[in-house]
Amino acid sequence: MSDPISPYHKPGFYDEALAKGRHRDIVGGRWEETGLIQMQILLNAGLEPHHQFLDIGAGSLRLGCRLVPYLLPNHYWATDLSGALLRRGYEMELADKTRLSPDHLIEDANFAFPALPDTITHAMAFAVFTHLPLAHLAHGLARIRAAFRALDWVMFTVFVAPDDQFDQPFRQPDGVVTHPGRAPWHHRLGDVLRTAQAAGFHPETLPTELPRGQLLIRATPTISG
Repeated sequence: MSDPISPYHKPGFYDEALAKGRHRDIVGGRWEETGLIQMQILLNAGLEPHHQFLDIGAGSLRLGCRLVPYLLPNHYWATDLSGALLRRGYEMELADKTRLSPDHLIEDANFAFPALPDTITHAMAFAVFTHLPLAHLAHGLARIRAAFRALDWVMFTVFVAPDDQFDQPFRQPDGVVTHPGRAPWHHRLGDVLRTAQAAGFHPETLPTELPRGQLLIRATPTISG
């Protein structure tokens, strides 16, 4: 049996972690710091309360518990590999549940985006593609581009490594060690940018310093036809 592509894909991972009350820890730790950074990124990028936002890989609503009070009611949507983790975040972290219907929390294992409206205007996949091979980035971005025709931009994070150190473990600026063939995965920046372009986006790297040395990319849909 082959190893799972990330720890999150290991059978029983979520059941065990949630049974231990670790809904914050299993999304990478540094809960307060990372959630505040995500929120500030979105505000700096011009996100406004009337926008329709999709939090891809939302986990236990580390961002959602901050963003839901800012957005108009029910303008936040969340997907994650684990529906149970989303529901735990909703129960434990969302202060005013009247602002978000629980049916906006959608389990999604393969970027299928079931039951999501095509009116999504902005999206973020924070620390999602850092745990996946490049082919999953290609698939995810292609699905985002096809599903959300009103999209202004999607932001996502990756780990990158220099070409001359790509084929070996690489220590990122914040200390985490990434790998070319297992999670946490690193990629060549050129490959990431070409992948985004092939999916129908204009990608640009942003200078924001992120936890664990992740690179932030904003991808704007290109005009087709």
